[in-house]
Amino acid sequence: MKVTKNPPMAERLYREIGESIKQEIAKSTMKIGDKLPTERVYAELFGVSRTLVREAFIMLEIEELIEVRKGSGSYLKNSLSSLQAIAQVSDVGPFELLQARQEIESSIAACAAPVITKHDLQKLQDILDIESAELEIVEKANSADRDFHLSIAQATQNTVLLDTATRLWDMKDGNPMWKKLHARIQDTSYHDQWLDDHRKVLVQLRKRNAEGARQAMWQHLENVKQTLFKLSDTEAPDFDGYLFAQPHN
Repeated sequence: MKVTKNPPMAERLYREIGESIKQEIAKSTMKIGDKLPTERVYAELFGVSRTLVREAFIMLEIEELIEVRKGSGSYLKNSLSSLQAIAQVSDVGPFELLQARQEIESSIAACAAPVITKHDLQKLQDILDIESAELEIVEKANSADRDFHLSIAQATQNTVLLDTATRLWDMKDGNPMWKKLHARIQDTSYHDQWLDDHRKVLVQLRKRNAEGARQAMWQHLENVKQTLFKLSDTEAPDFDGYLFAQPHN
């Protein structure tokens, strides 16, 4: 069964995959408590990447159709006939949002590099100092993370770019799928990697190196994408799964 991408304005692809998974469940003899096939199985069945399947699983988890058990996999929690959705899922999946951020924020970093001021650079350094001191406190580390990215957008002196970056972060912070993805992750040591990435971005901004800043930001968000995919893999015994999967051809 091949899932094909719909034209613009159609529903998100992960939703289409989620509905296809529901159809597969409906056709099966699965009962409440039964284990679902793995993400890899569904990815091969539909001819899509595991990231899209994972987003579909998150949607079904929010809807309380399935239950995700750490180190074990996903299990049918309710029957389709009795399913009552408990949350309104955002239109944007977390990995789709990360892809958009990767493209847009890397360009924003490149735009900021030639025009960034000493005040801007000091502000970014101050944020990194806070981030370093608060790594063990997830909420404060996440707040510093947001401040760092939006301060770079502000340094472009372009209000449209700042508004765009702010909108992307607001979509992330208010996204129930993003929150559900993070709820799967217990290991927060990735904050060390992201802090190091931020430092590399700042080095390039200090050099006024537009292409270097672009590449450093792009790689940072690639690391974020890969890390979240790896750490949120509930099928792996150690909950560390596979690295970010490439789409099937």
